[in-house]
Amino acid sequence: MKFNTKCVHGSGKPDDTGTISPAIYMSSTFSHPKLGDTTGYQYSRESNPTRDRLEQLMAGLEEGIDALAFSSGMAAVDAVFHLFSPGDHIILGDDLYGGSIRMFTNIYEQNGIEFTYVGTSDLDAVKAAFKPNTKAVYIETPTNPMMEITDIRALCALAHARNALVIIDNTFLSPYFQKPLTLGADIVVHSGTKFIGGHHDVISGFTIVKDEEIAAKLRLTYKTVGACLSAMDSWLVIRGVKTLALRMEQHQKNAIALAEWLKTQPKVTKVLFPGLPEHPGYEINKAQTTGFGGMLSFEVDSEETAKQVLEGIELIQFAESLGGTESLLTYPVKGITRRLLRLSVGIEDTEDLIADLEQAFNK
Repeated sequence: MKFNTKCVHGSGKPDDTGTISPAIYMSSTFSHPKLGDTTGYQYSRESNPTRDRLEQLMAGLEEGIDALAFSSGMAAVDAVFHLFSPGDHIILGDDLYGGSIRMFTNIYEQNGIEFTYVGTSDLDAVKAAFKPNTKAVYIETPTNPMMEITDIRALCALAHARNALVIIDNTFLSPYFQKPLTLGADIVVHSGTKFIGGHHDVISGFTIVKDEEIAAKLRLTYKTVGACLSAMDSWLVIRGVKTLALRMEQHQKNAIALAEWLKTQPKVTKVLFPGLPEHPGYEINKAQTTGFGGMLSFEVDSEETAKQVLEGIELIQFAESLGGTESLLTYPVKGITRRLLRLSVGIEDTEDLIADLEQAFNK
């Protein structure tokens, strides 16, 4: 099946009832037909028929052999870091989601994992960061919120030559635009809350892998720790994925138009979007993806202007998160500048989004 068809049919065929929408198995436990026999299900912490459908779907979309659906994106990242031990060293991208940094700093660093932050678009800097105990490189591309691009193929070649795993957070582009496993990555993680679910109504996370041994280790952590996605939330994500391809095209169409429009605004000093030809990562991104996504950031001329825009928008919402049908604007203060705004471009009509930003700038 091609990608759009996978989104609709990739969670499996109808069961014996012929139901088109998959059943929601709201059961914590499952009975045994007889002693020593099983239906394949025992306890929903370990596996659940509805969640199995979603995991089958996500493995297919990312072209992996196994996927795990977690109760949040952070639970997915946490499970991956259970692969490592005290004394291990991990190279991290220096522009990551703040929740990931909080986890690495306050939990894993305290438990003996060593981290080095590097701008991973600079492969020489990544190479210099390797140590004898380096076990993995963990990145986002594009990064959050600075929209920097890493050459995935080159990074994987560099890491694998040193026996290190490559873990990629693919939340910003989704498997519709980017499939890191096909480019050499070992593990993909997602906040399924974002573009995968796509409707700002369910929190979820995923790991997808292409190696049986890694899959087995993650599944052991999964059923032991128990941060699995509920049956109801699994069904909601399955429903959201059915329109993933359609949504991603509209997200991108709007993002390209807004990026070009923002470049013309006198109060905007910089637009960060990989779909602009002048973006330093434009050619690399084109070579490893099929699109640019729906996320962009932009700098304005002052902190006062940033506040004015945040408080002046009416259609676009000032809110955290990203990747849903509604456009969201947020203020990711990085310590470098208080003039940066991050826009998750929704699927509204392009003209309405531009009009809303225009009136906010002019208030």
